[in-house]
Amino acid sequence: MSEGKVINFQDKRNETIEKKRRSFERLLFSNLLGAYTVIDDDETVYPVSLVDISHEGCLFQIPWNGKTDKKLPQGHEIKMRMYFTKHSYIPVIVNVRYGNEFKGDDGSVYMHYGCEFDQSMPTFGAMKEFINFMYSFAEHSVIDRGDSRAFFI
Repeated sequence: MSEGKVINFQDKRNETIEKKRRSFERLLFSNLLGAYTVIDDDETVYPVSLVDISHEGCLFQIPWNGKTDKKLPQGHEIKMRMYFTKHSYIPVIVNVRYGNEFKGDDGSVYMHYGCEFDQSMPTFGAMKEFINFMYSFAEHSVIDRGDSRAFFI
């Protein structure tokens, strides 16, 4: 008798939800949510590309030249602006937990920074609600396959 594999449906469901969340994040980050950061001592603001976001923190990337760029140290505090419109943003503070070089699909090299949110900031409440929405959307959204049935009037 051969032993069959037991499928854990909850794990499979969670995996599907996580895939939907990441797909939604990529769409959202490239079309709606702009992230800018203030890293330099002179308070220069420049764009970064968000890769992932969770209740604990975020992952962003910046173009990287290992010969000339200096890696941010672990624990470094970064002021970030999460833009939701052209002129309005939610300010958050993150602390760098790690930085790793990453080669993108486009062949370019990036530095990925994994950061932890400073949840004591009053503005983090708005980010928390946004992150909750993203998780809820991933769990409850349905793909439009062109079916003609109306669910509401």
